[in-house]
Amino acid sequence: MSFQYPDIATQAISNILSENRSSYQTNSALSDVQEPIISASPEVRRIIERVLQAEKDKLYMKNPRNINDDILKIIKEEVQ
Repeated sequence: MSFQYPDIATQAISNILSENRSSYQTNSALSDVQEPIISASPEVRRIIERVLQAEKDKLYMKNPRNINDDILKIIKEEVQ
């Protein structure tokens, strides 16, 4: 059994329950987000790439463990 709602009621309900778009940073482009990574030194960029890869490797886990240890190990290896 399904209920049929008039279009006006459906629109009113969806307007009430829907989320509004944020009013901040509406014109930021993807290049603006990646700018700190692009402008970083090669050493920092390698650290960022390795940390992102380590996080991706843990995504399949239900409870990812030891990510902080992995990040610390990556930073120590790059600093040496």
